[in-house]
Amino acid sequence: MALEFTTSCLQDALALFRMYKKLGDGAMAELEDADFTRTLDPEMNSVAQIVKHMAGNMRSRWEGFPEADGEKPDRNRDSEFEAPPQGREAVQALWERGWGYVFQALAPLSDADLGRRVTIRGEAHSITQAVHRQVAHYAYHVGQIVFLAKHLRGAAWRSLSVPRGGSAAYNQRVAEGRASQR
Repeated sequence: MALEFTTSCLQDALALFRMYKKLGDGAMAELEDADFTRTLDPEMNSVAQIVKHMAGNMRSRWEGFPEADGEKPDRNRDSEFEAPPQGREAVQALWERGWGYVFQALAPLSDADLGRRVTIRGEAHSITQAVHRQVAHYAYHVGQIVFLAKHLRGAAWRSLSVPRGGSAAYNQRVAEGRASQR
């Protein structure tokens, strides 16, 4: 994520959401179709299950936000970890739909709204708290997706950030970029 100075909590959160979506997009782009439902052991979730859970959470938290409770009565969280969607297209459709809820809910808000009261499972939160809660939740699961994708791809993995052994070259490019902006 390119650093952009901001004093807007909402704009910063949106940038973080976009960054985590991009990381997940990149990790899933590297997977073979069969990798979406693979796990490392029977207790672990596959990428497809993680995406199904995230999409369920995103719909529940953000549909009707900020007026509706962030835990919809028709959500069955346990089912999100069963019967993973099959195929890249099905997983990616859930992924895109879930992120659509996030960005659609936050688009009309401004920092002036951040102190407003919302509820999640009947518990009061400020919009700031609700947003921070979800940034942390999505970062956690995108980290799982990246970890699993990297493990499954092994030597074929292409780094989504600074590749191993590439720090010096990266730092040089950053320094050159800063010098050209002066």
